[in-house]
Amino acid sequence: MANYYTDHPEIGFHLNHPLMKRIVELKERNFVEKEQFEDAPVNYEDAIENYKRILDITGDVAANIIEPNSEDVDIEGPHLENGRMIYASKTYENLDATRKAGLWGISMPRRFGGLNLPNVVFSMLSEIISAADAGFQNIWSLQSCIDTLYEFGTEEQCQKYIPRICAGETMSMDLTEPDAGSDLQRVMLKATFDEKENCWRLNGVKRFITNGDSDIHLVLARSEEGTHDGRGLSMFIYDKRDGGVDVRHIEHKLGIHGSPTCELTYKNAKAELCGSTRLGLIKYVMALMNGARLGIAAQSVGVEQEAYNEGLAYAKDRTQFGKKIIEFPAVYDMLSRMKAKLDAGRSLLYQTARYVDIYKALDDISRDRKLTPEERQEQKKYTRLADAFTPLAKGMNSEYSNQNAYDAISIHGGSGFIMEYKSQRLFRDARIFSIYEGTTQLQVVAAIRYITNGTYLGIMKEMLETEVSDAFKPLQARTAKLVALYEEALEGVKAADNQEVQDFLARRLYDMTADIIMSLLIIDDANRAPELFTKSANVYVRHAEEEVCGHATYINNFDADSLESFRATE
Repeated sequence: MANYYTDHPEIGFHLNHPLMKRIVELKERNFVEKEQFEDAPVNYEDAIENYKRILDITGDVAANIIEPNSEDVDIEGPHLENGRMIYASKTYENLDATRKAGLWGISMPRRFGGLNLPNVVFSMLSEIISAADAGFQNIWSLQSCIDTLYEFGTEEQCQKYIPRICAGETMSMDLTEPDAGSDLQRVMLKATFDEKENCWRLNGVKRFITNGDSDIHLVLARSEEGTHDGRGLSMFIYDKRDGGVDVRHIEHKLGIHGSPTCELTYKNAKAELCGSTRLGLIKYVMALMNGARLGIAAQSVGVEQEAYNEGLAYAKDRTQFGKKIIEFPAVYDMLSRMKAKLDAGRSLLYQTARYVDIYKALDDISRDRKLTPEERQEQKKYTRLADAFTPLAKGMNSEYSNQNAYDAISIHGGSGFIMEYKSQRLFRDARIFSIYEGTTQLQVVAAIRYITNGTYLGIMKEMLETEVSDAFKPLQARTAKLVALYEEALEGVKAADNQEVQDFLARRLYDMTADIIMSLLIIDDANRAPELFTKSANVYVRHAEEEVCGHATYINNFDADSLESFRATE
């Protein structure tokens, strides 16, 4: 029987990373809960086995329930009845299956009924569910919004809401509005304090809200009258049980049909303040968005995998000119690139998730006791790494999912354009990944300071010092040459001392950064598991050479006077 976890050993490989011991140690706090909770691990090996069991269960549910339901969900989609969103009928089956399998409250402490799993395992689960149905992954993975409530809410709020999410209730984050998309400082949903009822009231409209008729919402609203920027925004908790919010419209989208995208009207809706006023955008949404961006990276990797699977299966089966099309260089070139991007992108995703795990676990420990000076340094180091890697993981994997889905259709030829084939749905689903939760252009903006201040360059040079076997030293040496090209191009851009030139060339610097870091990651993976990653390492480094050399040539021959020829004209 199919299993989306065991069928892909490349996922399980990432549980063997050297950082996993530190992650488990921090997450389990030296296994203090083993006497209190039956499912708490007693040691590191037990924790890893527990992760594998949960991944195996998820792989089974994904392959044998969620994926078989995916076509019906895509066709039916959600609909609107009397101001309420109704999921596609098979979506309810998916929700029921994941609840019965205990796949909710993934990251939450056991005292609330959660599983206390690290982010890297949550990312693996997200990837697996996305491969089965990217639209359902949206609904399921939004449970991670509870992390923000856990981090910034009161103990009373945690006791009130977290057990409900652990039991399988759904969440949404209500951020965007008709006039506030990427620019969330323009949010105008009004929050006023009701002195008589001792609660907050929300009034206004939210638009493009994923899973917008969820049970529990985190809402960005303007609490400070007369303000017009981010300093007047606060975060609120809205409970659907209290009423006051209706669904005005469900968007008819190109893809991810199972994931309802709603326009909501707030009419004097009762809400609770989460954290402190004025920090809604500055602090809480930033934490929320970083988690969401890692979720989209995982969603993207799932579709990358499924697109590769579809392309590979078709190429093995389809015969033209007397032989299987997988034997044609044009086809196996596409497939090898798809697999290399998948493996390198997955490695970037899980490296980022590991960085997040370490600093988040230390943040959590600091709620109970003062961190040692060594722990504070560790916290600072991994916070910076997570902040630097998240825009790379989200941006590159969302682009790779689009590319892999595109190539899967190309391998299918005309059949790929026919609705009966899954490749067209993967293509439609993938298109949003590089748009929502921050477009790729915004990921470039988030990454550029780490490019120009030399953070990524330092990381590359440190990674180049990793010892690899003789089989992979040539690939490492070739990547070292790319680092030198990158450094030269970067110095050239900085020497121009022209902000507009830097902004114009930022995407190319971003792509070069990601290409090199993913090359070094996949080389390391291949060094540790040559049977899984040798081919992808060879292909990906060649891909990176093609990209980095091209971008370096472009950048080194660019000057400020060239900008005029690129400006839009009527």
